[in-house]
Amino acid sequence: MSQQLPTGDSTSESVFVARQPVFDDHQDIWGYELLFRASAEARGAQISDADMATAKVIADGFILAAGGMKSGQRALINFPQSLILDQFAFALPSDVAVIEILEDVKPEPEVIEALQTLKESGYSLAMDDFMGEPELMPFVEMADILKVDILGILGPEGIANADKLRKVMADLGSTKCRLLAEKVEDNDVFGLCKELGFTLFQGYFFAKPEIIPGKKISTGEVTKIQLLKELGNPDFEVGKLSRVIQADLSLSYRLFRYINSAGMGVRHEVESVQRALTLLGQRQITQWLRVVIMSDLAPSKKGEEMAFMSVQRARFLELLHSAAGQMNIPHETLFLLGLFSMLDALLGMPMDEILQNIPLDEEVKKALMGDESRYGALLGLVGAYERADWDSAKAILEQFNLQPEKADKNYVEAMTWTQDILGGAQEAAQPQ
Repeated sequence: MSQQLPTGDSTSESVFVARQPVFDDHQDIWGYELLFRASAEARGAQISDADMATAKVIADGFILAAGGMKSGQRALINFPQSLILDQFAFALPSDVAVIEILEDVKPEPEVIEALQTLKESGYSLAMDDFMGEPELMPFVEMADILKVDILGILGPEGIANADKLRKVMADLGSTKCRLLAEKVEDNDVFGLCKELGFTLFQGYFFAKPEIIPGKKISTGEVTKIQLLKELGNPDFEVGKLSRVIQADLSLSYRLFRYINSAGMGVRHEVESVQRALTLLGQRQITQWLRVVIMSDLAPSKKGEEMAFMSVQRARFLELLHSAAGQMNIPHETLFLLGLFSMLDALLGMPMDEILQNIPLDEEVKKALMGDESRYGALLGLVGAYERADWDSAKAILEQFNLQPEKADKNYVEAMTWTQDILGGAQEAAQPQ
């Protein structure tokens, strides 16, 4: 049984998609939850069939996000009751899509039957936002993954309310479901959830720095970060860029792997740095080098995701600049603001210590350390988009007189741009 994906003529303009990583207990990427909504323009349109509109948003968003996923990774997708009954899930690949049963879906006989049909057809089911509700047990019993709302149970007190989570899990008892802890916001809660048997984790704990006592930023790391900044200087010479790459055997090797890869379409093998620079151009080679450097700062699966987010943040803020000339902020400054926003998590050090030896605008430094300035507000906007917190995003957009539909489009463009550039650069960065 299958349905055709209901797509439009201009996918990236009709839908907004955010992705939130899901990690396994080794902090490798297991997959992503994909969060969709129609663009502001599409939301304003008169659509007679609400279910078809929702289906189109999911289909278009899935196509956008799947382009940046690796083989074997899964995509968790929220399904309202109507689309479960309409069997829309059959339009998505069963080896990738995981059907999330929203907490407001009713365990009525026809819903249970539709979900059972999906399971028999090879689809995995996840129960969303579980907090111990007995009325949801029919779904829990048939689910493959149980998503437990950790923040909802612990509340703002966090780890201090650990006994509340212990009670919910004790009342649940043994279950065949794989346990996924969602809304895990710090490393202490991550540790508690591991102790309680969770093997999948979603939330922004991974973006919070795990401070390594006594660690000092190395000379090599300082050099890399300074180079990241210098690459944004419009006066940075191509000749100097060539010398930087030629002086680093690893960079040279990865550049040749990158430019000679099948996706680049180069007819004859490139064997010189200068030739590579000529073919790619300064802007593209600069972008590639930035991505490689970010990847080098945290050579792990978790670090790879943080590098993706850092580059996407940088590109999103850069694109916002073009949509709002009244910001009176250099676009390169916005790019660096996003690019450096997760350095503390990447390096496992306090941000103030990292920035001591990095020549940056003082206002940017203050924002990176949490100051509530205009730059800090822009980082808040990025965070709101990543969490799909539409109300907060709208308030910040209004503060900068930015149109939501343009910002939505910029975010999706930043995601696809990052997927494209990271795909080539990170592949080339992997050792053979």
